[in-house]
Amino acid sequence: MAAFFVRRLLHGFIVVALVATIVFVLIRAAPGDPFSGAMDDPSVTEAIREAWRHAYGLDRPIFEQFVSYVRSMFHGDLGFSILLKRPVVYVLRDALPNTLLLMSIGLVSGFLLGIEVAIAQVRNLGKKTDKILGGISITFFSIPDFWLALLIFVGLGYWLPGRIFPLGGVVDVVNYDNFGFWARAWDRITHLILPSLTLTLLYFPLFARHQRAALIDTLPSEYMTTARAKGVSESALIRKHALRNSLLPVVTLVGVAFPALFAGAVFVEKVFSWPGMGLRIVESIGGRDYPLLTASVIFASAFVVAGSILADVVHLWLDPRLRDDR
Repeated sequence: MAAFFVRRLLHGFIVVALVATIVFVLIRAAPGDPFSGAMDDPSVTEAIREAWRHAYGLDRPIFEQFVSYVRSMFHGDLGFSILLKRPVVYVLRDALPNTLLLMSIGLVSGFLLGIEVAIAQVRNLGKKTDKILGGISITFFSIPDFWLALLIFVGLGYWLPGRIFPLGGVVDVVNYDNFGFWARAWDRITHLILPSLTLTLLYFPLFARHQRAALIDTLPSEYMTTARAKGVSESALIRKHALRNSLLPVVTLVGVAFPALFAGAVFVEKVFSWPGMGLRIVESIGGRDYPLLTASVIFASAFVVAGSILADVVHLWLDPRLRDDR
C-alpha cells in the first residue's frame, strides 16, 4: 500500500512538472507580452516598455526564464503578479480557500443529491418518475457551465422578487464590518448559495447516473433475493443493502470529480464574481499575467493529480481484494 502510494506520488509529480513546462513555454511563445496593451498609450515610450520587460525578465531567452522560475519556485517564490501588483503566493493564498470552500460544498451536495435521485429512480424503475428524473439529470449534465451559471444568476439573483440572494462576491463589502456575528454568518451563506447551487446542479447527474447503474447491477444479487425472502421492505432493501454494496465505484468517482469541479468553478466564479482561483485564472488570461497564470495552472494540475491519487487510495481502502492485488 505504501509503495503504491509513493509510486502514484512520483507519477503525479512528473505530470505536474510536464504541465508546468508546457504552460510556461506556450504562454510565452504566443504573440505579444503582458505589456502589449501599453502600446496604445502614447505616454508609454518604448524605453519604458523595455524597462518593464527587463524588470520581469521577459527580455531573456525562454530557457533562462524557465530555469530562473524553477529555481525561484523551489524557494517558495512564484513570481510577482503583473496585473494585481502583488506576489503570486499572496494572491493564491487569498483565492484558494474560497475555491476550496465552493468546490467542497458543490461536491458534497452534488454527491448527496445524486444518490437520492438514483435511489428514487431505482425504486420507480421504468416508471414515469424514473424517466422524468433521468431526463432532468441529462438536461443538467448537458448544459454548459457558464450558461447554467448565467441562468441562475439572472433567474434567482436578478428576477426573483425581493432580491434575496446577492449578485456577487463573498460578503457585502459595504456593511459586512458593521454586522454582528450572526448577521455576518448569514451574509456569507447568502453569497455562497447561488454559486454552490450551480455546481451542485452541474455535477449531481454524474453521481446519479453511475449510482443508478450500480444499484441496478446489485439488485439481482443472491443476497438481495435472500433479504426479500426474509420480508425486508423495498426501502430498507435499497438503502441498507444495495446502496452499501454499490457505493464503491461512486465514492471513488468523487476523487476524480473533485478536480473536474475546478474547471467548472472557473466559469461559475467569473459569473458570480467569486474571488477564487477560477476568477484569478480568467483575469490572468485577459491581462496576460504570466506569473499568475502559470502558477494557477500548476495548482490546477496538482488538483487533478491529487484527486486521482485520492480516488485510488479510497478504492484500495474500501476494497481489500484490490489491496491484495496491488
